[in-house]
Amino acid sequence: MTEEPARTRGEPATLDDVARLAGVSPATASRVLGKSTRAVRPELRAKVLDAAARLSYTANPHARALARSASDIVGLLVHDIADPYFSSIAAGVTRVAEEQGAIVVLGTTLRDPEREIEYAATLRAQRARAIVLVGSRTTDPGTTSRLAAELTAFRSAGGRVACVGQDGLNVPTVRPDNQAGADRLARALTGLGHRRFAVLCGPHDLVTARERLDGFRTGLAASGGTVRDVVEGAFTRDGGYTSALELLRHGTDATCVFAVNDVMAVGAMAALRERSVGVPEELSVAGFDDIATLRDTIPALTTVRLPLEEMGEQAACLALTPNPEEDDEPALLPVSGEVILRESTRRLD
Repeated sequence: MTEEPARTRGEPATLDDVARLAGVSPATASRVLGKSTRAVRPELRAKVLDAAARLSYTANPHARALARSASDIVGLLVHDIADPYFSSIAAGVTRVAEEQGAIVVLGTTLRDPEREIEYAATLRAQRARAIVLVGSRTTDPGTTSRLAAELTAFRSAGGRVACVGQDGLNVPTVRPDNQAGADRLARALTGLGHRRFAVLCGPHDLVTARERLDGFRTGLAASGGTVRDVVEGAFTRDGGYTSALELLRHGTDATCVFAVNDVMAVGAMAALRERSVGVPEELSVAGFDDIATLRDTIPALTTVRLPLEEMGEQAACLALTPNPEEDDEPALLPVSGEVILRESTRRLD
């Protein structure tokens, strides 16, 4: 049991106050005090009831009535639905949601963290059944904290949340192992004889971009390679295009370019083609994700394959399938990436 939360004199205790004092999640406190039929472990139930008694907590009947009227809407928040990475995951989320009779409402944040928070607040006001967030977390702790607070409020009102990305929001999360996948890719590329690399790394404030760059550096350090150039750009096809042009403009002695996602790699290959730089004859290119549209890319792109639709299905199941034990220790489902060597990277003599 933790210390009693500070409150203004005379101010009634809230469900969040009870949860903090009991050391449990708001969702668990809500199940105990809201007379839910879902099971709660006896020791947790005792902590919640003790905290409620110490704080003289009285349930808000209006809030309880609202919780019972939650809709079957599932809010799916993605960074960019035009990016095949997100559309593939969205397909998995939608398939599971429809099987459970839920309606998916899509919100595209355009990689703006403030829009993500606004969407979450709107879905809470609309009494959505669940929220699934897909995409990299930002490195800004203030933004992450405000989003986490909004999601906590959503869960306190009876909603459920799941995330595809990093596990910094205290919600069930499907987490691709970006660092390990990039590490394995680096070792595979040095296995082809490459030693000098350029990285098109995406924005510095995206955790995914940092994880993949860090993992790639780690793999190179263990296998004799070095990063000679790092170019930051948008996490999009056009970002890869302009980053590759910048790399060529400044010049590089790299023999292989690693773009930290596939759409950037596709943009980079377009730029190299326009500048008559042969891929892989003059410069090898690799990406990360294995998006579906790569089957139409010539030459076929070396990448790290993630099971994108399956990740969406897993996230939807986490958001729509109640699990009493996961609210205090949110489920974390790690996803490994598989290195796929294709024609865009050549073996050096």
